[in-house]
Amino acid sequence: MTCKAEGVEAAVRAAAAVVAEHRVELIDLDRAIGDGDHGENLNRGFAAVVAALDAGAPDTPGGVLKLVATTLISKVGGAAGPLYGTAFLRASAKLGAAGELDVPALLDALRAGLEGVQARGKAVGGDATMVDALIPAVAAAEKAAEEGGDIAAVLTAAADAADRGAESTVELVPRKGRASYLGERAVGHMDPGARSSALLLRAFAEAAR
Repeated sequence: MTCKAEGVEAAVRAAAAVVAEHRVELIDLDRAIGDGDHGENLNRGFAAVVAALDAGAPDTPGGVLKLVATTLISKVGGAAGPLYGTAFLRASAKLGAAGELDVPALLDALRAGLEGVQARGKAVGGDATMVDALIPAVAAAEKAAEEGGDIAAVLTAAADAADRGAESTVELVPRKGRASYLGERAVGHMDPGARSSALLLRAFAEAAR
């Protein structure tokens, strides 16, 4: 099973719809421990991504991801734009000009995205950030691939692990970002970036099915 540019585009459009659906939830999560703009910023960014795709979608998986990256970086404020933009940009660079995406390439893209987020945000596991969703997601994707999973199975495993990782941030004391200023007062609240990361991976997995 491989995925061409059209499949990646469909996954991105699905992700945009999920972000729109959960906009208020992400706003509320961010309002509790940040400045409340995560849901609005992310929704605006993905709406711009859809508009860019409507204007002319690239013909390779890497090209689609690069369009996502550049649009998010230019349209999304706060931390989300640079972090997600870097993730998609690193993933697109790893895919290069290949016309199809297979499981090994998907793993490379996921790893590159995580590395990009960590390079940009300087976060590690346990900091109560989106990294706490992405690290287990990549590990679960690798395990599913080792067990012979196809793209849909690999992404589903990643999404399941990201859900659990996002839930784990509820009990963590934030060490990065605006939430870190609250210290232990932030315990009991899920990190909005971890939640949005899990939502995006779930949308990609559902689209792959």
